[in-house]
Amino acid sequence: MAMDAAAVKENEAKLAKVLDVYEARLGQSKYLGCDCFTLADLHHIPTLTNLMGTPLKELFETRPKVSAWVADIMARPAWAKVLAMGNRQ
Repeated sequence: MAMDAAAVKENEAKLAKVLDVYEARLGQSKYLGCDCFTLADLHHIPTLTNLMGTPLKELFETRPKVSAWVADIMARPAWAKVLAMGNRQ
């Protein structure tokens, strides 16, 4: 699917604001909801998987706490299994 550059540009500032909130929140706990991995973190993984392959990845990488959180949740063994199942199809 082709990327809609206008839509990306329109929503980039909105995403940056959300990530600023996440950066502040992740300064208080390891994960978004608390110090334990929860559904609040889990539901981000599929979207993050897609976004990390785009230029928007930089928005995540420039926020140290968000960047560490992304690396942590994307490295979960269960997610690696899901990705491996998709590669077999």
